[in-house]
Amino acid sequence: MVIGELKLSFNLELVLQAVDRAGACDEVWLAARTSLRGNGRERDARFRNLCRRLGFGLLAVSPAGEVTILLSPAAPMPRKDPRRRSRLVEEHRRRQGDPAVGGGSRVPIMTAYRQQALACAHAMAPAPQRPRDLRPIAPKAGTILRDNVYGWFTRIDRGLYGLTQAGRDALIRWRAPGSDAGAAPADGAPLPGEDLAPSDDG
Repeated sequence: MVIGELKLSFNLELVLQAVDRAGACDEVWLAARTSLRGNGRERDARFRNLCRRLGFGLLAVSPAGEVTILLSPAAPMPRKDPRRRSRLVEEHRRRQGDPAVGGGSRVPIMTAYRQQALACAHAMAPAPQRPRDLRPIAPKAGTILRDNVYGWFTRIDRGLYGLTQAGRDALIRWRAPGSDAGAAPADGAPLPGEDLAPSDDG
């Protein structure tokens, strides 16, 4: 027995109806009209992977009535991504505590990379430092100072770096390592005039 669930668009309600029908048949197919702009859920790899894991087929119906098979119920499960898994595990291993504060999409995420950059900035607050002197507290100190992703550091001399005003502002915004490091302000709002930091390395 084959059951088809039809809607005007691919959405959660369509999937939930298919889940409800799945126990009463051999195959479930989800059919919906394709997006007029061509950027609907039928183009979303996450939606396809969800249906693939549930064992549902997908049919796309064009405005002209043409039906296209997007996914077969017999399609294999999505492959696991060992590289992505290892990156997540490594990021979790390098973080100190659980510093990420939820509830704000415009608040920079406290990553292990940012924690190390803050550790460098804290150590450099009294005086300029050399990367080799910072490695015990920040293994990536050399890369962090050289790349200067956040604009916190400045090269004073060969192998010697100091803090910029942005770096000193960062120490005010985030408490120093060792005192609940990486916690964002209670309201989670960026400081006036401060842009969100670029993407972190790892």
